[in-house]
Amino acid sequence: MIKRISQGELESYLWGAATLLRGTIDAGEYKAFIFPLLFLKRLSDVYDEEFETALKESEGDRKYAALPEQHRFQIPAGAHWSDIRATTADVGKAIGKATREIEKTNPRLAGVFGDAPWTNKERLPDSVLRDLIEHYSGITLSIANVPEDELGVAYEFLIKKFADDSGHTAAEFYTNRTLVHLMTQMLDIKPEESIYDPTCGSGGMLLSAAAEVRRQGKEHRTLKLYGQELNLTTSAIARMNLFLHGIEDFYVVRGDTLANPAFHNNDKLRTFDAVLANPPYSIKSWDRVAWQSDKWGRNQFGTPPQGRADYAFWQHILSSMDPKTGRCAILFPHGVLFRDEEREMRQKMIEADVIEAVLGLGPNLFYNSTMEACVVICRSVKPKARKNKVLFINAVDEVTRQQAQSFLAEAHIAKIDAAYKAFSDVDGFTAIVEKDVLLANNGNLNIVTYVKRATSTEETVDLGTSLENWRASSTGLRTSAKDLFKLLESEGLKK
Repeated sequence: MIKRISQGELESYLWGAATLLRGTIDAGEYKAFIFPLLFLKRLSDVYDEEFETALKESEGDRKYAALPEQHRFQIPAGAHWSDIRATTADVGKAIGKATREIEKTNPRLAGVFGDAPWTNKERLPDSVLRDLIEHYSGITLSIANVPEDELGVAYEFLIKKFADDSGHTAAEFYTNRTLVHLMTQMLDIKPEESIYDPTCGSGGMLLSAAAEVRRQGKEHRTLKLYGQELNLTTSAIARMNLFLHGIEDFYVVRGDTLANPAFHNNDKLRTFDAVLANPPYSIKSWDRVAWQSDKWGRNQFGTPPQGRADYAFWQHILSSMDPKTGRCAILFPHGVLFRDEEREMRQKMIEADVIEAVLGLGPNLFYNSTMEACVVICRSVKPKARKNKVLFINAVDEVTRQQAQSFLAEAHIAKIDAAYKAFSDVDGFTAIVEKDVLLANNGNLNIVTYVKRATSTEETVDLGTSLENWRASSTGLRTSAKDLFKLLESEGLKK
């Protein structure tokens, strides 16, 4: 009988494995050992799941069930989880050999297990490794038990836990899956299209695109999925997720998207039908000097400030969209809509008429973060009726919170998606704004400037909106302060 593992159970289970390493290695190194074992257990359990299915289909023919065509990958002799579990001495050596054999037998998995020093008994004695293996053996990680991207979600949970445990600040947040489903619906992804995520993390957005097409009863296996991810372990998780969920045509490459984009044809970037992205927010460590003379021509709207690479990612995405069919949905912090330091680039984007819609979201939709964010929809070629216009959607109230988790219910997703597709004015919810109005307003895309939330007879105070308004007015405040200081200085009062 299938026992579906809840997200909470899975996270507790994986964190239980990590706690076995406490006092043995530094917390920052947990993932180098935890995830390869997770991969190996998952592969073995999925192989067994496929074997049992084929066995039932063939009425017990074990030779038939073992045929390569019955499996998406092969587990060589001696490399199955059960073989590792039966090992009593030199356990690390057995793990290293098993992972190498699996990679050799399955070229698409080359490098997915990383390069952890399994044979270093001073760091990981056999007793610790046996405890880890027994802990992992407690749950079956078949696809039936742990479907879709739940391993990726659990991974991001562990990244936060590892960061907390080692005294560092977590740099990665989990993108709420209900929000990702909304983004894929808004892009209306179709079979056979190419989908790209330039900062793909654990592959959640790419998997969501496939899941949405499948949910609509269409053939999701014809999608062509592409992703790039800087972190080695995270890119391995993405490849594993896609591979184990039956996606055949995918390419996930490790690397720095801004410095070295992975997908290109000779001297031009490869373009895609749809781009889904949640770029890292306002990163400071990026090569701004190289961007000023970018060899790929991605700096078409200008060079972002050193402390914020948001507009570098935005321009990379625009450059990666197919000239005819291309569209994108990008998850951003609200600041990209009105920050003064990026005003000129924003104005050029508005002038180029690539921005189709701006969606404002409610708080707490991010794993371990209370921040509010926005989704920007861009399109290479807008429908005639939408040219020189931008639709603003204020969906700050479209959120449900249960058991300390916030998410978009089906009704919220349907309402937002319908509003985007209708592209019309709805009092207190949406507004269509002409390009000339936006340019006359110095390229300000702050949602509450154009969509006034409907209020009841009793006036209420909304912290999120107040904060948004405060952020939007910060530029004017700084300017006024500078003028005041100049006046004080001229009067001899400034110290």
